[in-house]
Amino acid sequence: MEASERASAYGMLYTDQYQLTMAQLYYRMGLKDKLAQFDHFFRSYPDYGAHQAGYCINAGLAWLLDWMEKARFSAQDLDYLRGQKDGTGEQLFADDFLDWLRKDGSFEGITMSAIPEGRVVHPNVPLTVVQGPLAMAQILETSLLNHLNYQSLIATKAARIHQSGRGRLLLEFGLRRAQERGANAGARAALIGGADFTSNVGISHLLGYPPKGTHAHSMVQVFIALGGSELDAFQAYADVYPDDCLLLVDTVDTLHSGIPNAIKVFEGLRLKGHQPVGIRLDSGDLAYLSIRAAQQLNGAGFSDVSIVLSNQLDEMVILQILTQIEEEAPRYGVDPEALISRLVYGVGTRLITSQGDAALDGVYKLVAVQDGGDWVPAIKLSETPEKIPNPGHKRAWRIYDAREHAIADLLGLYDEDPRSMAPLLLRHPVDHSAQRELGQEAISWVEPLLVDILQDGRRVYELPSIETMREQREADLGRLYPGVRRIMNPHHYHVSLTQRLWELKQDLIAAAQ
Repeated sequence: MEASERASAYGMLYTDQYQLTMAQLYYRMGLKDKLAQFDHFFRSYPDYGAHQAGYCINAGLAWLLDWMEKARFSAQDLDYLRGQKDGTGEQLFADDFLDWLRKDGSFEGITMSAIPEGRVVHPNVPLTVVQGPLAMAQILETSLLNHLNYQSLIATKAARIHQSGRGRLLLEFGLRRAQERGANAGARAALIGGADFTSNVGISHLLGYPPKGTHAHSMVQVFIALGGSELDAFQAYADVYPDDCLLLVDTVDTLHSGIPNAIKVFEGLRLKGHQPVGIRLDSGDLAYLSIRAAQQLNGAGFSDVSIVLSNQLDEMVILQILTQIEEEAPRYGVDPEALISRLVYGVGTRLITSQGDAALDGVYKLVAVQDGGDWVPAIKLSETPEKIPNPGHKRAWRIYDAREHAIADLLGLYDEDPRSMAPLLLRHPVDHSAQRELGQEAISWVEPLLVDILQDGRRVYELPSIETMREQREADLGRLYPGVRRIMNPHHYHVSLTQRLWELKQDLIAAAQ
């Protein structure tokens, strides 16, 4: 594939066919410039089968904005579209429509608000609100969902793994198992969600983080095949990288060869004034082996070196490892808490693919159109009540109780401000009988969630650093009740509607029916 062809594949044609056919229909009907509002949200948390998420971490916005700013219909794009035929063999996209795309096919008319990256988010709350000319807002849908759904999915998985590992160092190792270039987006999302570093060299340098890694089993195999030994391989690695020596000890025999040989190399490094980094365990019973490794390392005076665990780790596997360490370590004379504090987790396949739930149920729904200067709410019905979007031009708020814990996200019409409502009535989006009332004494503060991102295609928002996103993630997670953060069977977090929005939704449903 030539460079120009790749540019088309990842440029404005990085969309679904029906977005373009809808855009031509709006062009024909004189609706292309009708202002419309679309809400992007997800319907449910990732469900991994044996365990479920009780929150998500928002991610992907910066890369979406970069794509929007660069995407234009090139001459080659238009030639591709001109060559498409309908069922009778006629040109599918007419020349006048293609000429309009050439002149006006950009996102310069789009206004956008969004919940910033790194924030904890919940189902049915708009993460991104797009307002703009109908045709281009429609064309935006696919790429927006592609950029935001995947990174939010991986950031959520990383946050859960970080949580199960009790905040210990987390390395993302997924490049070789990822879905092609999605590895870069996934690595970035993992860094936002909880990974400290990634082995992915290119994205590490792009984002300003040093890449991390160890050595390969093949290094030890080469030395042995050429008549040397595991110790020779370890010593060679230490000679080349004396201040970054982290040895993979399971190529031959972890307990009877790998760790004893690593200790010999570490002793030599220490005599020369270097500090060894640690060992890596990549196979076998990782809990048992980490206990026995700590026993040997402690006995040799290396109680401060790290023990890196890898091989099909995820949040549940890490929880099981830590539980086993707490139960078994004392019988080997190893302090379980001291051991846990030196563990590092290298997580690959199960993080980068979000194993257990490989897609976030994110959608992009029309909720309003402008007519005569007023926003007219739109509704889409479904036989599943939970899938009926919340209509209209809205704002989203987070409510904190007297202990400053987040207890609900609230959606209301744009001209409503729950900070001035006393008492505050919260309505369930679907269940007519479920509602609750909060007095002012029960609320410490109410926070608006959406911030202005684009104004008529111009960026009005300063993108935060990944460090800032991480700090925001930790702050948001700290304000969730522990039950909501649980790795298994999390407590339900409430997303509610104001009374006016609830009434509007019911009126529109009744009228449509």
